[in-house]
Amino acid sequence: MRGNDNMRTGGEILIDQLAIHGVRHAFCVPGESYLAALDAFHDSDIALTVCRHESAAAIMAEAVGKVTGRPGICFVTRGPGATNASAGIHIARQDSSPMIVFVGQVGRHMREREAFQELDYRAVFGSIAKWAVEIDEPARIPELVSRAFHTACNGRPGPVVIALPEDMLTERAAVPDASAYEPAETWPGLTDMSRLQKLLWAAKKPVVLAGGSRWSESAYAALARFAERFALPVATTFRRGHLFDALHPCYAGDLGIGPNPKLLARVKGADLVLLIGGRMSEMPSQSYTLFDIPEPQMKLVHVHPGAEELGRVYHPALAIHAAPTAFCSALEGLQPPNDIPWKGEADIAHADYLAWSDKATPQPGDVNLGEILVWLRENLPADSFLTNGAGNFAAWIHRFYRFRKFATHVGPTSGSMGYGFPAALAMKILYPGRAVVCIAGDGDFLMTGQDFATAVQYELPVIVVLSDNGLYGTIRMHQERDYPGRVVATALKNPDFVAYAKAFGGFGVLVEKTADFPAAFAVAQKSGLPSIIHLKIDPEAISPGATLTGIREKALAGGAKSGTHRS
Repeated sequence: MRGNDNMRTGGEILIDQLAIHGVRHAFCVPGESYLAALDAFHDSDIALTVCRHESAAAIMAEAVGKVTGRPGICFVTRGPGATNASAGIHIARQDSSPMIVFVGQVGRHMREREAFQELDYRAVFGSIAKWAVEIDEPARIPELVSRAFHTACNGRPGPVVIALPEDMLTERAAVPDASAYEPAETWPGLTDMSRLQKLLWAAKKPVVLAGGSRWSESAYAALARFAERFALPVATTFRRGHLFDALHPCYAGDLGIGPNPKLLARVKGADLVLLIGGRMSEMPSQSYTLFDIPEPQMKLVHVHPGAEELGRVYHPALAIHAAPTAFCSALEGLQPPNDIPWKGEADIAHADYLAWSDKATPQPGDVNLGEILVWLRENLPADSFLTNGAGNFAAWIHRFYRFRKFATHVGPTSGSMGYGFPAALAMKILYPGRAVVCIAGDGDFLMTGQDFATAVQYELPVIVVLSDNGLYGTIRMHQERDYPGRVVATALKNPDFVAYAKAFGGFGVLVEKTADFPAAFAVAQKSGLPSIIHLKIDPEAISPGATLTGIREKALAGGAKSGTHRS
């Protein structure tokens, strides 16, 4: 690292700050607007992964933030580069992931003229980012980068966008470095925990919901111990299944899209809900129908690291301003009642979950995605990463795969298509010794599929299990439900994905029967290459519990929106 007393360019000062704050990996698409920062990477120990599209770079950074709890770092150029990265920034916002995006900017002397690719990044990202700033003086880089790390991590985590004027990065300054950031833990007060103790002792039918970010291995373990001592059923919210071992006797299942009806009934019938870390937004709340707004029908204890989230949608009986890491540690001090009124309910809830997720549902066609997910859960090591983007294919993950270890599911609660593949690359970079499998849809994969070239370039042997039904499946499902038989804009003509993988220098194999999947997976693993296992899925197999024809016929029988046609 360069000394603090010497003159450095803004680019050198910037990269030095990243090293001080513990950054080991960064993701980028290069641009002339931040060449001075790129040059500073040349003499840095920070590994820089060059991507083929800014959305992939930003998603990789978001995935790092989601899994590690430390900000993922992304560099993009001005204008189109920044707007391409906005998908990853939006994911970081909705998923509460710490992330910092550095954006090249026009020179300071050109501002306010709508120079080439000029944007006002405070305005562009003001409603998405947690904070957006432009650094005007190189001497302020240590201060503002330090603030960015603290802002991204403290309270409810989120994305920070920092614009870097091109000439500021080449200007020289002598300035001391900032010290390394440390996230501020927010601990529950003794009064909070005493009130929670009393609420638990008065409860008859309590349920715990785990979600959100700012968890850790120790918090994960502490929640499990708490659930065991109190015999509490614990469910995880949308795409947070990795927060509780699926085979733990207290696990009640996934409260996301299309959950187990018995789990829904259990939560609705609870007299006390302990919500840890999550916001209970649209997906886990079943479109805001699960809890009455603003006053939930049951007693709600809401634990969240961001004070602004407490009482914003739901008025809790007890609001606890604390990060899950600190709160779960404090749970060790609580004592269960001598005679637990709900004793045995966790066993029932877990049995309901096992029955719901045990065997794949029958599906039209020769490839059953549910059976493939069951095979993967039985054959992948417990510490394997499973990543996914958005699409109906993900319903099979949530129902049939069982996450056994902390942070092993990397998926977007924002519902962003194209997420799974870049996230898989990020996981393989961080954890090269662990298996990484991306479950993708056809439309989903091709949102960021060009970065298969990145996987080949950096020798990242991830395996993509690609579900190809020739549809934007989720949209078609809703289209048939609301406008049955009036198909428009939801059919896809796809490439030969096996040839696609091989064209980039990877491995590809076609699977047209479920029974052929294990052998195909073994060959993909043995290849040591980035791989695509191309599954030919019947378009009728639209969800684990419904077919397209069934949805259409039900809609027609019920008089959907398309019941009258224009003459």
